Amino acid sequence: MSNPQSPIPDLQSLVPSSQYLNGNRHEDERGVITFNNDFDASKIKRIYTIENHSTEFVRGWQGHQVEQRWFAAMYGRFEISVIEVDNFENPSKDLTIQQYILTDETLSYLHVPAGCITAIRAIDPDSKLLVLSDYALGEIHDEYRFPIDYFNRN
Repeated sequence: MSNPQSPIPDLQSLVPSSQYLNGNRHEDERGVITFNNDFDASKIKRIYTIENHSTEFVRGWQGHQVEQRWFAAMYGRFEISVIEVDNFENPSKDLTIQQYILTDETLSYLHVPAGCITAIRAIDPDSKLLVLSDYALGEIHDEYRFPIDYFNRN
């Protein structure tokens, strides 16, 4: 894939509680290696992938009060919007929405800590997103969903 310019300037400073772990890429006559030497996978208990059927579809808002997640683009590009929720039972509608672009060019991870929700959109057709979680499926009951138009876009 090409390395398009991201419309989002400084990915690491957008959400103070989230963490963008820059990956790298090495290419030589043997092929390409993408890697991330800063990612600590010791907390991971579950791994799954997301493939939206359309670039128009936005998967969200969904998140967790306790569980944290890590995202990496395996193929294509994704826009991931993140909100730090003030009250999971009745969140404010004007919370700040921060956006990140993940691409398959490097193995960069977006860490979304507990207390946040996300909305995920594939930018390119056939994009595939890797998701890692620190809780096994069914280990806790901590899933919160809100309509995609619940929050005011800022």
